[in-house]
Amino acid sequence: MNQVRKIKKVVTGKNAVDGAGVHLVRVFGKNDVQDFDPFLMLDAFDSVNPDDYVKGFPWHPHRGIETVTYLVQGEIEHGDSLGNRGTILDGECQWMTAGSGIIHQEMPKPAERMLGVQLWLNLPSKDKMTTPTYGGISKEQIPVLDEEGSKVHVIAGSYQGQAGAVQGVYVKALFLDVEVEPQAEWALDVDSEATLFVYILRGAGAFGPDGESVAEKHAVLFGEGEQFKVKASGEGIRFLLLSARPLREPIAWGGPVVMNTKEELEVAFREIDEKTFIK
Repeated sequence: MNQVRKIKKVVTGKNAVDGAGVHLVRVFGKNDVQDFDPFLMLDAFDSVNPDDYVKGFPWHPHRGIETVTYLVQGEIEHGDSLGNRGTILDGECQWMTAGSGIIHQEMPKPAERMLGVQLWLNLPSKDKMTTPTYGGISKEQIPVLDEEGSKVHVIAGSYQGQAGAVQGVYVKALFLDVEVEPQAEWALDVDSEATLFVYILRGAGAFGPDGESVAEKHAVLFGEGEQFKVKASGEGIRFLLLSARPLREPIAWGGPVVMNTKEELEVAFREIDEKTFIK
């Protein structure tokens, strides 16, 4: 019988201001990298006030990571040094591999509600300086499986034999957006060697074999096991589930650059100053 994963840690996150003045919640970051490996950071935003976010994230560099922006609701215009331009809308995703270096900007536009997350995913040391790539994922490219009592949006990896919009090149991540109806149960067989966490967008649920209840706006990190299990509360639950095998490599983190050594960081910031960052 598969071992059901127990809750290891519940994270609330802290209010933060980033970019040019965007109010968000830093759910986890630098202090949590060992627990959440290979996931580096999760920022969540949920606002009906455009003043909280319209100043956006003007042009800035990244190296050594992948950034994943997923919008449940909202609108974000973006551009990058590869020449990509576009808009992320309701139910859409941006999957960007910074690799050796990219400069981009993300500028949210006024919307009825801005609800979504940005995730930083670490790159293995051998792939830190890979060629940068950009992936824009439309709503139509994300498969949605309607099941009894649940609805699952398959953003990355695969679920029930259905391939998601993204198949990780460097880190094989599973990324699902799961909606579970009130009082319904949902379970998933998972890689026993992978890190697994959820971020609850709305509602609440009872998790694991002990049925420990956790409400919205929390991230829940799980311990070892081969199965994930949740029972939705009376109001139902919607959560993002992310899972991938840890890299277990040293991390040197300086702002928008994440490498393996202090020397690699110094090279990156010297190249930014000397305008040789983009390869």
